[in-house]
Amino acid sequence: MTDPTDIRNFVRLDDRITTSGRLEEADPARLAAIGVRHVVNLALDDHSEALPDAPTKMSAAGLRYTHIPIPFNAPTEEHYAAFVTALEDGTEPIRVHCIMNQRVSAFFYRYNREQRGMPEPEARALMERVWNPLGADSSIAQAWSPLFAPKSGDPE
Repeated sequence: MTDPTDIRNFVRLDDRITTSGRLEEADPARLAAIGVRHVVNLALDDHSEALPDAPTKMSAAGLRYTHIPIPFNAPTEEHYAAFVTALEDGTEPIRVHCIMNQRVSAFFYRYNREQRGMPEPEARALMERVWNPLGADSSIAQAWSPLFAPKSGDPE
């Protein structure tokens, strides 16, 4: 079965990891059919486009489910740490999503640099397939910029 590219902002990062925006009613079964075994959701439950009763729907499809609700205008180091823990908890195929794939792509920008040793321009290019909070002059960009500051030993 091929990747369901009709899911909002779908991106395949590698053989194990796919990302996207919001999931809809039929998507848990579709994800299970392509081999996904763990879904990580970074969106808030009360968002108007959130999948209602996501934990039950994921379980019914045989998917492990982790929810890390991240306010779009207030991401924290604790959110990022929980994301890393969820991502590294197992080796099964994983889908990480939010509503637009913006939270996800931003966290993968940092993860790719820090955990995978990816050069910054390559990590940025992957993030920019979805959005670019870097350099934007907005309150949202200001909220995300502390999470993007280069860390010691960060590959250039």
